[in-house]
Amino acid sequence: MKAAIVTGASSGIGLEISKILINNQYRVYGIGRDFNECNLPSEDFIKVSLDLTKTSELITRIKEIRKSDEIHILINNAGVGYFGPHEELNPGKIHEMVTVNLETPLVLTQLLLRDLKKFRGYIINISSVTAFKSNTHGCAYGATKAGLSSFSDSLFDEVRKYGVKVITIHPDMTRTNFYRNAGFCEGITEDTYVKPEEVADSVDFILNQREGMVISEITLKPQKHQIRKL
Repeated sequence: MKAAIVTGASSGIGLEISKILINNQYRVYGIGRDFNECNLPSEDFIKVSLDLTKTSELITRIKEIRKSDEIHILINNAGVGYFGPHEELNPGKIHEMVTVNLETPLVLTQLLLRDLKKFRGYIINISSVTAFKSNTHGCAYGATKAGLSSFSDSLFDEVRKYGVKVITIHPDMTRTNFYRNAGFCEGITEDTYVKPEEVADSVDFILNQREGMVISEITLKPQKHQIRKL
């Protein structure tokens, strides 16, 4: 069975993507910090409890996984965001965002790229619409997502001749627990947010294109732009 690695797989977008991959006959190694509320009853969903800020532990686990399975897909989904005036962020929060949102995808890609070339696999990076714009009160977060999107674009040009597909998905506000640290969240009505399963559906769409054609970028937005203060 082909295998995939998904970060941030314990809830939200990552969990929904894991379900899609299982439906597409992949064994999924789901990386997350806490699986206590994760109820995906499948023998093809392997929970990997890990703090992504601990890079050396991540490297060790990925090397172990590579010994037991052939990795055809890497989904860099995990993300963390802290918002507010930049001067009010502390160095620890900045370090966490840079590590989880940008460094981890770069490290995982480097570790798995030889395998993904061999199997003509997929790298799917879950970025954000913030990668495209100025982000007042979200400068550092937006910078990490802009970096991730830039990395995706350059990497595709580097590896496309080997058959590797590199795709960036840019969701707008999605109804998950991501905004628990933000002081704001999505609107109330369904036309003010994207659903996690809709992001996962875009992954399904990507995986079911013919060999030789790549959808390199998808942006998902709700019909209306609306946020609520918490």
